Amino acid sequence: MNANQAALRSGAANTVLTVLGAISFCHFLNDLIQSLLPAIYPLLKTNYALDFGQIGLLTLTYQTTASLLQPLVGWYTDKRPMPYSLAVGMGFTLSGLLLLAMATSFGTLLLAAALVGTGSSVFHPESSRIARLASGGRHGFAQSFFQVGGNLGSSIGPLLAAFIVLPYGQHSIAWFSIAALTAIVVLTRVGGWYAQHMRARAQSPVHEVAHGLSRKQVMLAIAVLLALIFSKYFYLASLYSYYTFYLIERFHVSVRDSQLYLFVFLGAVALGTLVGGPVGDRIGRKYVIWASILGVLPFTLILPHANLFWTAVLSVVIGLILSSAFSAILVYAQELLPGKVGTISGMFFGFAFGMGGLGAALLGELADHRGIEYVYAICAWLPAIGLLTVFLPNLRQRKLAHVQ
Repeated sequence: MNANQAALRSGAANTVLTVLGAISFCHFLNDLIQSLLPAIYPLLKTNYALDFGQIGLLTLTYQTTASLLQPLVGWYTDKRPMPYSLAVGMGFTLSGLLLLAMATSFGTLLLAAALVGTGSSVFHPESSRIARLASGGRHGFAQSFFQVGGNLGSSIGPLLAAFIVLPYGQHSIAWFSIAALTAIVVLTRVGGWYAQHMRARAQSPVHEVAHGLSRKQVMLAIAVLLALIFSKYFYLASLYSYYTFYLIERFHVSVRDSQLYLFVFLGAVALGTLVGGPVGDRIGRKYVIWASILGVLPFTLILPHANLFWTAVLSVVIGLILSSAFSAILVYAQELLPGKVGTISGMFFGFAFGMGGLGAALLGELADHRGIEYVYAICAWLPAIGLLTVFLPNLRQRKLAHVQ
């Protein structure tokens, strides 16, 4: 056994925490930057006299560039790995951030949102691939660890917006370019590890255990997973984009207080994400998907009827439960189609972003015509789609049977 093979097998037995930590940290920075846009919607709405439909269009623009490009990036890098593409992608994010700080018209805001979305389209499928490569076989843990960085960034973004951007104005967004520059430096180092790892892996390929499903069964399972992503992200769109407006309109809280409530909700999302992956590694991903999507239904149904205190409590419970699903869904899908990690990651991240953007746009129009409270009453039923989980095969049991 040569030195490269020995190093690879040693690394396969242990999670490469340094790489996971670096990619999770960059996910934190990336999503912190991305979360600034929805966090300053109240400011932009006032400055540019935007209606809810235009707010939704901003989110749709960002989510569309991210969602449509991600599957293409993943498919291409499955065939031609590009270790340093992550740093290049973060350059797009940096450009969009600076443009957002200097924007003087709604059209410029749309262009800034598109650039940030383009950076995201490169970051997510490639960083998800690196998380799997550095997992040491603990795929659920690695995806959760990677995801929680993004969730923490998303939760802190609105808090920073409340204390920096809202008091000092739109131009203060430019200070966050420091975060993007830091991420570019770290991602360049990660790209070096990725290139070295791929050279070693080529000399000693790793083969995954087959699940024995037919192509028809795999396609049905993928369709069910995408339906669950639709349910999860359409509902989350109502919270990510309109939670602050809901609190302001229904309970008459201040803009700053609404941002603090959003921060608490997003913190719960981060914690739930961290739990979902390792639990899926231990008990099976299908059970986590069941509990996450369908298990949140009673709480979403109660939310539109709760007072301010219970709205805050329920939003935390909803964030904890619902956020545990994505890592389990993503790893489950990667196991359905081994060898296509980038394609699957791009497809699912892209679809999630797309559903978030479409949901934001449609729910914005609905809020303009029927009111923001009506939006929450309708969205409360979306988690019922979790019943489709019954059609997912238990991959854990099938793989054990295949080995035996």
